Amino acid sequence: MYHGHFGLSEAPFSLTPDTAFFFAHRSAQAALNTLLVALRSGEGFVKVVAEVGCGKTLLCRRLLAALSTDCDTAYIPNPALDSRTMLLAVCEELGVFPSEGGAHRVVKELERCLLERASAGRRVVLVIDEAQAIPDETVESLRLLSNLETEKRKLLQIVLFGQPELDARLARPHLRQLLQRITFAERLEPLCDEEVGAYVDHRLQVAGAEAELFGDEAVLELSRASGGVPRLINVIAHKALMVAFGEG
Repeated sequence: MYHGHFGLSEAPFSLTPDTAFFFAHRSAQAALNTLLVALRSGEGFVKVVAEVGCGKTLLCRRLLAALSTDCDTAYIPNPALDSRTMLLAVCEELGVFPSEGGAHRVVKELERCLLERASAGRRVVLVIDEAQAIPDETVESLRLLSNLETEKRKLLQIVLFGQPELDARLARPHLRQLLQRITFAERLEPLCDEEVGAYVDHRLQVAGAEAELFGDEAVLELSRASGGVPRLINVIAHKALMVAFGEG
């Protein structure tokens, strides 16, 4: 729509989580560093929590991209699944297709796959987005999956990305066994005022902009109106460009 008017090659403020636009602000970089260190040290469960719109899914995809060369990954974006369906989804992500049978048969097939990957020197990481939506029964299945291990290492590492409701759920007494297994946890925070301008400039540059489009006062107003939440920054900045284009 306004790409040619502003000299852009693509939409700079799309809501689609594109890793090309990943902005390593302080909180996002700290969370990514923690995730990489925790996974490379063999931890079983890791958790990242953030409010809606703060970039969980983009960070999740950035993590998957960073892990792609040295381990095998399974990604579950919509985990509101019963226990057996979750196990089957993990199997499918890893290229395992169990024959007919109950949950026990599925777990045995998955364990065989994980042992083969471990023997080949491959680590396996399961990444679950929107983890606050996992049913309690399925949470328990994931905990039991984390028990799969050799004498030296975990066969499966699990990363949970979720909204703050995830913390509230894990604090319930009947889920305390899983909570105790989370050895690293990070919280993804909104951008501070100084980061908003850098975030806007970064996205514009990735989209091909050669000139500054948002002045200092506009950035301050954008920061105030959005509260530093990246999704809201994108929505408002997109509409600002539309208005500017419409007015010539």
